[in-house]
Amino acid sequence: MRRTLLKAIAFSLAGAFCAAPAWSQAKPVELEFYYPVAVGGPITKIVDGMVDKFEKDHPDIKVKSVYAGSYQDSVAKALTAHKGGNAPQLAVLLSTDMFTLIDEGAIVPFDPLVQSDSDKKWLDGFYKGFMANSQTGGKTWGIPFQRSTIVMYYNKDLFKAAGLDPDSPPATWTDLVSQAEKLTKKDGSGQVTQWGLEIPSGGSFAYWLFQALTTPNDAMLMNQAGNEVYLDKPAVVESLQFWHDLAYKHKVMPTGTIDWGTTPKDFLVGKTAIMWTTTGNLTNVRKNAKFDFGVAPMPKAKRGGSPTGGGNFYLFKSATPEQQKAAYTFVKWMTSPENAAAWSIDTGYVAVSPAAWETEQMKNYVKELPAAAVARDQLEVSVAEFSTHDNQRVTKLLNDNIQAVLTNSKTAGQAMKDAQRDADRLLRSYK
Repeated sequence: MRRTLLKAIAFSLAGAFCAAPAWSQAKPVELEFYYPVAVGGPITKIVDGMVDKFEKDHPDIKVKSVYAGSYQDSVAKALTAHKGGNAPQLAVLLSTDMFTLIDEGAIVPFDPLVQSDSDKKWLDGFYKGFMANSQTGGKTWGIPFQRSTIVMYYNKDLFKAAGLDPDSPPATWTDLVSQAEKLTKKDGSGQVTQWGLEIPSGGSFAYWLFQALTTPNDAMLMNQAGNEVYLDKPAVVESLQFWHDLAYKHKVMPTGTIDWGTTPKDFLVGKTAIMWTTTGNLTNVRKNAKFDFGVAPMPKAKRGGSPTGGGNFYLFKSATPEQQKAAYTFVKWMTSPENAAAWSIDTGYVAVSPAAWETEQMKNYVKELPAAAVARDQLEVSVAEFSTHDNQRVTKLLNDNIQAVLTNSKTAGQAMKDAQRDADRLLRSYK
């Protein structure tokens, strides 16, 4: 009797141990995903909705979204977590953070996960303009997700009121000045009640808007390896002088710096007739503008063009092989043509692949809102966003010198000479 009971217990325990691996395999792979909230609109709800849908399609993967603040906050938190040994497995961070994340040893390339022909086709399917800030040294470190270019929004009602053609926004720098002068209004006491133009210059994005001037003036600010800058070239100085002159000489824009966050608000209440900002604000403007508005590419000096912008998916070194595969599955799903199209429609960001623009939902969207295609079409003449090794410090010194010119503290020539000297010192060790 006792022997039979022992056999039964042994059999029962053996069954329990055999079942354990099956239970552990069934446990979902957990991913922590850092996401920046930096642009207006209900972005967190959209991301939550996509994550919920992904988890229903992939019950073996759980994604925990962590909303980490601005892009700058997000990269700082991600790097702090990396150094502390508790980094996320996945994050959307600026495409320009690529060199910093590589230098810190925080991320791994996606290439080893790209195995099948369909995977290779997927990777080759992104716009080349977006891959310029996603690849270096023959490796793919970032996958484009919420990407953008700078576009010009203009108030068609105010154009009509000023006697301008609402379907002919400024196409050149000369047009920009002449039209903005007609769009700038003053009251009886000489106070400006409506500006012709606002170009954000405060905070962290001054360098990006600066590229919307240097690119059309046929000036490149850095090399592809991220270890050289060309800030003191004549065309760069000329571009900065033009930005300064819009406020101080032509008086079509406020003097000093203009805050990134308040520019869309000023546009929506009619305080400015034209604004330059990310295409990521398109949905915000579309939903909240009480007037007819248009979207146009950057005005030309010598050529067309804008820098690309926005965020990439990055895969952190903290991910186990199992988590890497799960993260890769999530990234592919988020950037599939249908989901990239839905994301673009919901947010205003540029759908990151030509295939996304061929979906029925995107074709219908462009028919309904032709302005959505402006940023896509501008990709043909766009350049990589300013990005170097030691990117945070190099970008800060460029921002500081741009802002010194816009506040009349330095001349354009002196500011760019100073920025070049200090950037050369920071980048010396990367050559």
